[in-house]
Amino acid sequence: MQPLCTAALAVLAACPAIAVEAPLTFPATAEITASHSQPMTSYSLAIGPFRDGALQVRPIEGAVDQTAWRFGADGVGTLEILAPLRQQLRDQGFTSLYECQSEGCGGYDFRYASDVLAEPDMHVDLGDFRYFAAERAGAAGPVYVALLISRSAHDGFVQMTRIGPELAAPDALTTSTKSPQQLAPATPLDAVAPVAAAPVTAPPDMAGKLASGQPAVLDGLVFPSGSANLAAGEYPELVALGDWLRADPARKALLVGHTDASGTQAANLRLSKARAESVRRWLIDTLSVDAAQVSADGAGFLAPRASNATDEGRRQNRRVEVIATSTLSVSP
Repeated sequence: MQPLCTAALAVLAACPAIAVEAPLTFPATAEITASHSQPMTSYSLAIGPFRDGALQVRPIEGAVDQTAWRFGADGVGTLEILAPLRQQLRDQGFTSLYECQSEGCGGYDFRYASDVLAEPDMHVDLGDFRYFAAERAGAAGPVYVALLISRSAHDGFVQMTRIGPELAAPDALTTSTKSPQQLAPATPLDAVAPVAAAPVTAPPDMAGKLASGQPAVLDGLVFPSGSANLAAGEYPELVALGDWLRADPARKALLVGHTDASGTQAANLRLSKARAESVRRWLIDTLSVDAAQVSADGAGFLAPRASNATDEGRRQNRRVEVIATSTLSVSP
């Protein structure tokens, strides 16, 4: 892996950078995985740990720009990723507001109360992440920056959130060399052709699986980043499950949440159960399923269906399953 670039190492070629006010430099292998911008809006910036059931935040108004990067990071710890980026911000005149690591931040609760871009664009290991927030006065108003750093088995992940006056130009990507080479600016978001939504397909034979005592995976569920709440949308698997339950009041089902192996089992157990409960509430509130017919629990990372050594395997392991818990009248 190439070393992390710093302001003092600007002579290194092909070191991508993004503007905060001046560019921040990243590893040469870094690729942008997600980018999101909002005009003037309200934003809650974390400036303290999650404690006593709440995240300590500072309400801010300004334009919000978020970007996530991924790059090879074998043998590189989260502090080694954070340190040069933090120093670059300090060199630009930013002063620290808050800094923490994993459990010191509040662990699971801090991660899921914070504004984090969705997996797999921004991966957060619940047992190994760092957060840094800073501010700087500016002619057009204060500027705030928050960095969230984590890693997977082989890759480093960085999310940067900037809140403040709108940036003067969108061509933030540059190359840090003695003779800077300007890269082609990103296509404006409003110029990108909309991507067609995936067709909503009929679910597999869920009733047959439930009748035979097999668990059925509820594929296609969407949970917003940083939340255990099921996103609004069409869920044919849940409709099929709701139809099956309403067809016979004697039928009962258990929803079981599962996670990948990132972070501690205690944190993953809470998350898996919270997401299963969110699915349960959707069935009750949206499909009018009798609350007594469906229950929720979590298994954390104890029952993987694929290897946790790959991104695809971890994606498959993050799921909610359903199994019939009543043997009365379970025929399809």
